[in-house]
Amino acid sequence: MAQEIHTPVTAEELAQVFDEAPPAADISDFAIEDWVAIALFWIMAGMVFVQFFTRYVLNDSYAWTEEIAVYCLIGVVFVGSAMCVRMTRHIHVDFLYRYLPSILGRILSLMVDLVRIAFFAYLGYVFLKYMNIVSDEQMTTVNLPKAWVFTIVFLSFELMALRACEVFLANLHRGYSPLERPSAFDGSED
Repeated sequence: MAQEIHTPVTAEELAQVFDEAPPAADISDFAIEDWVAIALFWIMAGMVFVQFFTRYVLNDSYAWTEEIAVYCLIGVVFVGSAMCVRMTRHIHVDFLYRYLPSILGRILSLMVDLVRIAFFAYLGYVFLKYMNIVSDEQMTTVNLPKAWVFTIVFLSFELMALRACEVFLANLHRGYSPLERPSAFDGSED
């Protein structure tokens, strides 16, 4: 292992760094699911704060805040899953691909992509059937339809299927996937 070389920095040089303009923020990599997930997260955080404040400061808890926070958490999880599909950040096992011949690894990787697309599309279909069964249910403490939450979950499954299609096409165009060459995606490849 190469030894790290640290050059001495004076206090003036360090202070000068704070005078430089920060780099411009780049939000071009964010998609709609990122913004929806962050909005749901902050609504959930607000509800948790209101719940905490009313329970421990006012000693008179608002029951509806917990229900809204739970439904926001459901939204964050499913919308965040669509985000993870887009960025190929879900957990996957690539150990087997190290020992397979490259053509066999390629075929298996393409099959994994196709099964993932089918899985998300099927879950969306199943959830749509579930939504039709329980479409008239109301939330327990708030007079709002649960269909709002169910719609977010359904749309998240469909978005996961769409993002999985995009990942499949990108892997097909690139000629390899994160399963086959994880080092190309984690920054360890030169």
